[in-house]
Amino acid sequence: LFDCPNSQICFEIVSRAAPVNKYLSKIKPAVRKSPRWTSVLASLAVGGSLCAVPFKQVENLSHDSLVRRAASLVTDSSSTFLSQATLALTDALTEYAKAVHTLIALQRQYLASLGKLSPAEEDTVWQVIISQRAEVVHRQDEQKRFELTWVTAIRLCEAAAEAAYISGAENASITVRTNIQLAQSQVEEAQKISVDAEKKLAETKVMEVERMTQHAATLEGSNDEEETPEAYLRED
Repeated sequence: LFDCPNSQICFEIVSRAAPVNKYLSKIKPAVRKSPRWTSVLASLAVGGSLCAVPFKQVENLSHDSLVRRAASLVTDSSSTFLSQATLALTDALTEYAKAVHTLIALQRQYLASLGKLSPAEEDTVWQVIISQRAEVVHRQDEQKRFELTWVTAIRLCEAAAEAAYISGAENASITVRTNIQLAQSQVEEAQKISVDAEKKLAETKVMEVERMTQHAATLEGSNDEEETPEAYLRED
């Protein structure tokens, strides 16, 4: 009856229509000629014709669309990288601050007990302090390493945001810039804690120098007092 552009579709239509044709052949001629039945047949004919025409869904595959999609993917991946780098840096800053506060507590405890410890006890305390100082250095190196990674992630997100904006993906650009601001605020809060810990450590070091100087002067004075009677005896 008509040329079908897709033989497979036409075959399926004919196959599915076979039971319907068999049913129609059993209907009496008088019924077929009725106006109502004529409308039904017309509807079936139109429906069959529509089903026989293959519809093709045309996707938007223009260069602009593909570039926008790629830019959105870049902003998503760079935001994920920034999120992980921010978490690593804030944790490293927190652990560094904890290590510094532990060292401060150990040094102040030692200064408070200065002159009251035996040589063996003093040596044990110093071993603990030296070990904690090594922990502080380790945490500081770790913090610096993650800070470099975080700075790289910030630059990558800034470039991704710029690329998304230029390509027309404004929403993706706005999202990644918001993520940058959030990451910067989180890192700033963690940096304040570590800087405060470093200030207290510097104050403790000044206190340590003063107390050690006083303690050395006290020991020197006591040694002079012990040697004075011997000098008088030699003069006698």
